[in-house]
Amino acid sequence: MAAQNSVLVQIARPYASALFDLAQSENQLASVETGLSDISRLIGESADFSRFLRSPVISGDTKAEALDALLAKAKTNPLLANFLKLVARNGRLFALDQIIASFRELAAQARGEITADVTSATPLTGEQVAALAQTLKAKIGKTVTLNQHVDASLIGGLQVKVGSQMIDSSLKTKLAAMKIAMKEVG
Repeated sequence: MAAQNSVLVQIARPYASALFDLAQSENQLASVETGLSDISRLIGESADFSRFLRSPVISGDTKAEALDALLAKAKTNPLLANFLKLVARNGRLFALDQIIASFRELAAQARGEITADVTSATPLTGEQVAALAQTLKAKIGKTVTLNQHVDASLIGGLQVKVGSQMIDSSLKTKLAAMKIAMKEVG
């Protein structure tokens, strides 16, 4: 899985970088980022749309035509719409999630922000998100944008990854450490 993610990152990075540079030069960064967030939400909410994007059976041109109709109805930013059609024609829509993630990283860096991946056993409340963001900002000295994930197998606690640093206070990890310590004693 890690090798697959590495390949997706290599495919996504040039596309995200090109879109970022173009959006920045056209002063449309905020509009493009909002549009990408809407598309990301649609991918997460619609299994059919997600399968459509990843399907190797549907040609790039067919995907581009379908996207054209969808984006026209949604009144998507024209720069973003053209970009998505290009990605479709090049047969790279399967990497769209990673392209969006790479674009968000570039936009955050441009704003002087840093992104943290937060995994919790249950969804965090708005207050918890705000408190965590404030704590991380105090530690790092930059505004922190949180990408939230839910993994029930953690049982409780959090895993927070900022850059190469990982803070793991999950019960799953603590129980695993106890199990290892008990084996060493016994």
